[in-house]
Amino acid sequence: MTLSIVVPAYNEEDAIRFGLEKFISLGYHQKYEVIYVNDGSTDNTGKIIAEYPVKLYNHNVNKGYGAALKTGIRHAKGEKTIILDSDGQHDPKYIEQMIAMLPEFDMVIGERTDDSFQVKRRQSGKKLIRKIGEYLVEQKLPDYNSGFRGFDTKLIREMLHIMPNGFSFSTTSTLAFLKEAYNIGTFPIVVSERVGRKSNVKFVKDGSKTIFLITRIIMLFNPLKIFIPLSIILFFLGITWGITGFILAARFPNTAMLLSILGMFIFFIGLVADQVAMLNRAKH
Repeated sequence: MTLSIVVPAYNEEDAIRFGLEKFISLGYHQKYEVIYVNDGSTDNTGKIIAEYPVKLYNHNVNKGYGAALKTGIRHAKGEKTIILDSDGQHDPKYIEQMIAMLPEFDMVIGERTDDSFQVKRRQSGKKLIRKIGEYLVEQKLPDYNSGFRGFDTKLIREMLHIMPNGFSFSTTSTLAFLKEAYNIGTFPIVVSERVGRKSNVKFVKDGSKTIFLITRIIMLFNPLKIFIPLSIILFFLGITWGITGFILAARFPNTAMLLSILGMFIFFIGLVADQVAMLNRAKH
């Protein structure tokens, strides 16, 4: 099995040496293809990476976490690809354990233990996304947004067209593999606090992104889960209100008729949305 390791990096000059030194000390640069993608950094991140015997691809502007991963995956030559963060949170020592599992599973996720470091202010948003994701795929989710994961290179390439360029690449890839009924394996990892600068995630800015992410996930993976219940509620609400109006005033209220028609329209819009979602998820 040939393997590629893809690491996206953006303004990580204080943390970037941690992973690089670890790869060199473990001899991974000789055994595997190690790819770093410098996502338009404005500090010395790119220069530091260039000092080491790894492959380096540069974005001329900052395109996003997901876009950097896409670049690395497109250039990867290995049958399997492992991704991890460059901020010192993910220890490359876990890579061997992931490699041992990759022949058996289509995707392997490093699932963070309870004692792993996580930003507390982001927990509520993550819980909401997890609940919605579990509702859409109708099963329990593993650590859906862990950035330390590996997958079959061919499979993830077929899905790159639906992967976002932003921070939700991990979430979307988890749901995509589950929705397509691929096998996902997990193993526990301990994640440390990031090195150097603080996280780019902001409560207000990324809170709105989370709302858009939830909407995108719904529309991409199972729009009927939203449209069908809503259409049924509106339709029966209209019928109930109409019967009540007919009994009390011997007439079918206009509002009841509008609610019933709206319920039927939403049902058919949901069917169309489901077909569009299936076409969007079609393999490339």
